Amino acid sequence: MARLSYLEADQVAPEYRDMLKRNTNLHKLLVNSPDMARAFNGIGNYIRFKSKLDPRLRELAILQVGWLEKSEYEFTHHVKIGREFGVTDEDVEGLMAETDGRPSKLEPLAKAILRGAREMVRELAMSEATFAEIKQKLSDEHMVDLVLTIAFYCAVVRVLATMKIDNEPYYKEVLRQYPIPGVE
Repeated sequence: MARLSYLEADQVAPEYRDMLKRNTNLHKLLVNSPDMARAFNGIGNYIRFKSKLDPRLRELAILQVGWLEKSEYEFTHHVKIGREFGVTDEDVEGLMAETDGRPSKLEPLAKAILRGAREMVRELAMSEATFAEIKQKLSDEHMVDLVLTIAFYCAVVRVLATMKIDNEPYYKEVLRQYPIPGVE
C-alpha cells in the first residue's frame, strides 16, 4: 500500500490536471508535489518522446534497471511500453539470459547497453571497456541520453520502492509471462 495518497483530477489544482493524463499510480502519487511532479514528468517525457537514442535500445536499458532492481512496477510498465517501441519477447528473454550470464540472440550493441545498465546499477558507473564499446556505435549525444536514461530510471525505481507505489492490475499481467525472481 502506498505511503501517500493517490490523487484524482478533482483533488488537484486545474493547472496541474494535465499531469494525470497518464492514469497511473506513479503520477497520482507524485502530484502530491505538483511542481516536482511536473519536473519529473519533463525528464520522463524527454526520454520517451524527444531523445534521439534508438527507442528499442532505450527501453531495453530501462527494462534492465527494472529487472535488476526487482521493480515489478517499472519492469511491467516498460514491457508494455517497450512493445510500442519494438521490444519483442525475444528481446526480453535475451535480457534475462544476459543478466544470468547465459548467451542470447541479441545483437552486440544491445548486449553492451544491457551490460552498461547492469554496471551502473551494480557498480555505480559503466566500466571503461563497456563505455568504449558502446561509444563505437553511438554519438556523443546518444551516449549522454543513454547514461541519463539509465540514471533516471535508477532513481525512478527508488521512488517506486520508497513510496510503495502499487502496480496496476493491467500491468501485473506481464508477470505471468515474465515472473521476476524474488518478487511475489
